[in-house]
Amino acid sequence: MKLLEGKPIRDKRRQELADVVKQMPVTPKLAIIQVGSREDSNAYIKQKQIFGESIGCVVELFSFPDTVEVEVVVEMVKKLNSDVSVHGIILQLPLPPQIDAQKIIATIDPLKDVDGLTSVSTKYLWENKPWHRPATARGVSTLLRESGISVSGKKVVVVGRSSLVGKPVALLLLHQDATVTIAHSKTPDLASVTRGADILIVATGVPGLITQGYVHQDQVVIDVGINLVTGQKYEEEVPGRLFTGDVLFNEVKDKVLAITPVPGGVGPLTVLSLFENLIDAVKLLSTEAGKNGV
Repeated sequence: MKLLEGKPIRDKRRQELADVVKQMPVTPKLAIIQVGSREDSNAYIKQKQIFGESIGCVVELFSFPDTVEVEVVVEMVKKLNSDVSVHGIILQLPLPPQIDAQKIIATIDPLKDVDGLTSVSTKYLWENKPWHRPATARGVSTLLRESGISVSGKKVVVVGRSSLVGKPVALLLLHQDATVTIAHSKTPDLASVTRGADILIVATGVPGLITQGYVHQDQVVIDVGINLVTGQKYEEEVPGRLFTGDVLFNEVKDKVLAITPVPGGVGPLTVLSLFENLIDAVKLLSTEAGKNGV
């Protein structure tokens, strides 16, 4: 079994991106909009701040209480759209249930949409036009490529159909000549579908969904799930909270050809991909400014 770790790939690319940023005429700047203060969101934002600053980018956080009116957040997005020092804007998800995330996302300038979530970004993903790809989907693609795993001509099963991960991953790999099947909670006999894959990608948010009966020995398994659960770590005497994936790792790892750990697999490459998109955004904005004679 080969362990597909994202951290070594991220660290290699970190230095490469730092070298690119040093040569850029402007300092890339990412604006993060946060509504509320979820513990997991705070942790993810901290990861982005640390990585961004490590490659020479500016990362600025705009925080709002969960009682904020959506129009207030929309107005902030509009200000960031017009701020030439800002090159990328992301909305930290999930939001409190009363906040309309789509209304905020729809306000983001597509050129600055480094999460790849606006309708323009989705359209360009469908058309396979070079643009900002959703960070997790780009991270999965990077992990496979850097691990020497070609998807061309392979049977890929994506379990999960979310707009954030499942659908973008499926489209991105389809454009790389994979034969892609999207499965989900209503798929009959899911185990027989997943066993038919050369590459199995799981993004459901259901801890331990995939067990040894869902895989085979020549399979590559990419676990995108990051679930915070309460459980018993083997080295502890008391239950504690820990991260786990959608794949029952200890049961599956010796039954497959290669597998990602959780955490440490796709996660580090999601952050990397976000800043690759940010650097691309600087170039796109510069190109558009040139077209407009700015």
